[in-house]
Amino acid sequence: MPLVVEQPESLGLLDEGARRAPDQGSQRRAASLAGALVALLVTLGCAETRNLGSSNPHGLLPADARNPIVVINDGSTENWQVEYAIVLAKDGGSPLAGLVVGTSGPWPDLDKNLAGFNGLVADARNSGLTDIPDPVGSDKPTLVRPMTGKVDDTAPNRSPGAQLILDKADELSLPYRPLVVVTGGRLTDVADAYLMDPSIAERIIVFSSLGSTTDSGAAMAAPNGEMDPWADWIVATHLRFVQVSAFYDQLADVPATRLRELPDNPLCNWIRAKQPNIWSLPAAADQAAVIAVQVPSYAAAVQRVSAATPVAAGATAGPDLVMNPNGPAWLVRQSASAEAAARFWQVLADPSTYQP
Repeated sequence: MPLVVEQPESLGLLDEGARRAPDQGSQRRAASLAGALVALLVTLGCAETRNLGSSNPHGLLPADARNPIVVINDGSTENWQVEYAIVLAKDGGSPLAGLVVGTSGPWPDLDKNLAGFNGLVADARNSGLTDIPDPVGSDKPTLVRPMTGKVDDTAPNRSPGAQLILDKADELSLPYRPLVVVTGGRLTDVADAYLMDPSIAERIIVFSSLGSTTDSGAAMAAPNGEMDPWADWIVATHLRFVQVSAFYDQLADVPATRLRELPDNPLCNWIRAKQPNIWSLPAAADQAAVIAVQVPSYAAAVQRVSAATPVAAGATAGPDLVMNPNGPAWLVRQSASAEAAARFWQVLADPSTYQP
């Protein structure tokens, strides 16, 4: 069987008019990546004819559990976003390549946020789980819309989170399987990465738990879309973007009545201690974007959309997204959470999960 390599068109790459010419550093990265890919194909061809499986995405979205992910969030107590990423990676899901911790209105203390996620990572490692990255703090201010209203004129923050995205994209992204950046907070670091190196548009896809659906598409508003409106505009118009606006009742993920079924180890003790603090608000379920990558059945209804009116000075939310069959972005309007919740619980409760 021949090796199947997905063509760029099937990845939903941005039109040439939406791209900026890469700088010399980006060209060097592209040349290096191209050389590595050619070498890989030659090696495979010399060894034997192999079928590595189609690189076409599973499900309705442009990435799936074969794509490495970087997760961005702020508070560590109100949802199961990072726990989903850690646990499903153990069950054949996307490898967790990076964890960026920021701030927001509800979670303004970076040190406290970092302490929470450092505790989670330590407990997961002490339970036998491996390949979990150290959290990286990133607390730069929201991006400022320039007076010209042009994205190119925006001053970058050059934040640690943006630099991590660039580094992981250079390290892990392939033309047919880009790095996925999953957000459960503001989009500042993602937009900042683009401002630092516009060629990042070719190497990442952004999945965001964000906003709400409307009759004509969606709003990049609360939850999370109200935190950095100018960053919303940059991401929606210059990057491959998936807005997950279909949330669910996350209280069903870890029922209090079943906590005794969990193994006795540090990670499960973390879960037991955190469970009473999980918010009953469905829109707080930032793990929706992680699940949309990991579990194809979660995205039950998807539309193509594009950003409408540009974000004005003083805006309190990002742009509206309007239905457009040829739009560059994806909108998850409806979700089905049962399979994901069952899988999360099964892996979490299985003692073999914690064995080498």
